[in-house]
Amino acid sequence: MKRIGLLPRILIAIVLGIAIGYVAPAWFARTMATFNAIFSSFLGFMIPMIIVGFVSPAIADIGGRAGKLLVVTAAIAYFATFMAGLLSYFTGTLTFPSLIGGEEGVAVIEDGSRILPYFNIEMPPLMTVMTALVLAFMLGLGMAFVKGPALRHGFIEFRDIVSKTIDTAIIPLLPIYIFGIFLNMTVEGQVGMILQCFIKIIAIIFVLHVMILVIQYCIAAIFARKNPFTMLQTMLPAYFTALGTQSSAATIPVTLRQAIKMGVSEDIAGFVVPLCATIHMSGSTLKIVACALALMIMHNQPYDLGLFCHFIGMLGITIIAAPGIPGGAIMASIGLLQSILGFDEQTVALMIALYIAMDSFGTACNVTGDGAIAAIIDRLFPSKQKISTEQDTD
Repeated sequence: MKRIGLLPRILIAIVLGIAIGYVAPAWFARTMATFNAIFSSFLGFMIPMIIVGFVSPAIADIGGRAGKLLVVTAAIAYFATFMAGLLSYFTGTLTFPSLIGGEEGVAVIEDGSRILPYFNIEMPPLMTVMTALVLAFMLGLGMAFVKGPALRHGFIEFRDIVSKTIDTAIIPLLPIYIFGIFLNMTVEGQVGMILQCFIKIIAIIFVLHVMILVIQYCIAAIFARKNPFTMLQTMLPAYFTALGTQSSAATIPVTLRQAIKMGVSEDIAGFVVPLCATIHMSGSTLKIVACALALMIMHNQPYDLGLFCHFIGMLGITIIAAPGIPGGAIMASIGLLQSILGFDEQTVALMIALYIAMDSFGTACNVTGDGAIAAIIDRLFPSKQKISTEQDTD
């Protein structure tokens, strides 16, 4: 099954869950509900581990390379990520209420008979999400300023353990989890309305991806004094490479090459592109915010601007250096979805399914936007080689 890829497995799980849900006996539905309850408990246990394991080494690495160039690059990347989230929120508030079923759809979801598990195994997390974030920041900044290698090496190994757990335990079982969610939604009579919303949401998010890239390159073009669409066309090989790899890190060589072709100096591109591969998450944030907003509208939950500003602000920090596996960003954000937006097990599962269905497009948006940031930084901090070349031209 590993050869098939995660996205096809998720799609197969959704189709089988719906098909079998129409004929499944009650005992089978409760068995799947039991598996989902146990898996959800394990996922909740892993959330603080994911935050501490990935955020701490990332902050230590960024802080250890402190400098004006780093601070400006990180600020621009975070600002771009935050603004992508706001664009997604405002677009969603204008379009989603008319696209999503409204009161009738909410009634279908709320009135469905719940499938109860036979039992559950409680796995309480070692700490809350906010405690994990504070601890990750404290340890990360501490490792950045305390130059001893022992603690940093230990956290790098801890990150590898968490990543291996995600890769070998969570990701392989994820299709079964999604299968159980859609099977139970079919039994409960909710699946029709939810699938209609899925298609509409995915279409809106794809349009948003195009919009955010055009906006980023129009801004970059002001600094670089070039045609934004020519710049964007130059970066298209990185976009399509990311569609296939689903990993910002794996696409770095292509992103670096295309940024240099776009006119960014080699030293600036060599610094900005690898850094932004871990801290610039416009596409991922855009998807997560849009999916979360749609599900909250679907469940008739409040979605005011203050709540989402809080969520987007924390999200831009939490998903930095997300594991280099498909769906890494959504795994890192589950804690925020639960603690800030109040998502339950079923809603988290829908978020995972929606996110992974568009995972490659978010990654492609991230890495293509890295080129725009590199162009801005190249103008703000021109390299000595580039200054010399411009003087010779004059």
